[in-house]
Amino acid sequence: MIESTISVGTAENLVLLLGPKDQHLKQIRRTIPANISTRDGNIFVQGDEQDVIQATAVLEELRSRLGRIGALDADQVSQVIRRVTNGEQTPHTEPIGVRGGQSIHPRTEGQAEYVAAIRAHALVFCIGPAGTGKTYLAVATAVEALRAESIRKIVLVRPAVEAGESLGYLPGDMQAKINPYLRPLFDALREMMDYDQMQRWMSEDVIEVVPLAYMRGRTLNKAFIILDEAQNTTVSQMKMFLTRMGEGSRVVVSGDTSQSDLPPHTKSGLIDALSRLRSIDGFARVQLTGSDIVRHRLVQDVVRAYEVPKKKK
Repeated sequence: MIESTISVGTAENLVLLLGPKDQHLKQIRRTIPANISTRDGNIFVQGDEQDVIQATAVLEELRSRLGRIGALDADQVSQVIRRVTNGEQTPHTEPIGVRGGQSIHPRTEGQAEYVAAIRAHALVFCIGPAGTGKTYLAVATAVEALRAESIRKIVLVRPAVEAGESLGYLPGDMQAKINPYLRPLFDALREMMDYDQMQRWMSEDVIEVVPLAYMRGRTLNKAFIILDEAQNTTVSQMKMFLTRMGEGSRVVVSGDTSQSDLPPHTKSGLIDALSRLRSIDGFARVQLTGSDIVRHRLVQDVVRAYEVPKKKK
C-alpha cells in the first residue's frame, strides 16, 4: 500500500478537476481501483503501487489541462484515462497558436507526431479513422502559419464526391450543391477565428475553401494547401492536386482509406500516392489509429466495431 498527494489549491479548482457531482472522479474510479479522497485542497491517492501511479498520472495531467484551458469534459477525462492505462506517453509538442491567447494542444502521441510532421515537412500525408483530428489539426496549423506570416494564404480543398446521394437532386445552383461538402472545413475555421475575421480573409482571398475540381491549372506560391477526404480522389486528381504546389508552399493531405465513396474498382489517389511518394525527400507520412480518436468516447467503439471482420454465415 502506497500513497501520493496532489495539491490542487482552491475549492473551485477541486470542483473543476473532479467534475460536477464528482463525475470525473467517478470515471477514474471505474477504471483504476485506487482509493481517492480529498481534504484541504489536496487529493490523496492510496492503494497498490500500479493503481496509485496510474491514478496520480491521470489526475496530474487533468490538473495540467485545467490550468491551460480552464475546463474539462467527460471525453477529455476518458481520453487521458485511456492513454495512461494503456501505457502511452503524454504528447510533447508546442501548442498551436490560433488566436489571441487561444491555443490548441495535440491530445495523443499520434496527434503530436502529426503536428510535428506538418511543421517540419513541405508535404505531409495523414491517414486514420474518423475523429482523430486529421482535418482540425491541419487547419489549426495553417491558421498558425498565416498569423506568423510564414505563408500568404490558406487553401482548403475537398473532392465533391457523392456518398450515396445524388448532387443533381439537391436544391439550388452548383455553389449551393457544393457547399455541404465544404462545410466541415468552414466549421474548423470558425472555431479558430472570429466570424468577422474569417469573412474578411475569405473576401480578400487570403482563405479559400474550394472543391478539388477548381484547383486545375493553378500554381499556388507561399500557400498552405490542405486536401481533406483525399481517399475520394482518383489517381489523376491526386496528381493534379499535388502539382499545384508552388514556391514556399506547404501541403497536407488527409483521408480515411476505409471510407472511400469512389465507384467500385476505382483506385484511390490517396492509396496510390502513398506508394509512389514514400522515397521522396521532404515527404512525411503519419498513420493515426483508433487510440487517437478524440471525439465522443463512443466513436472509438464504433470504429473498432467496423474493423472486426464479419463472421461467415
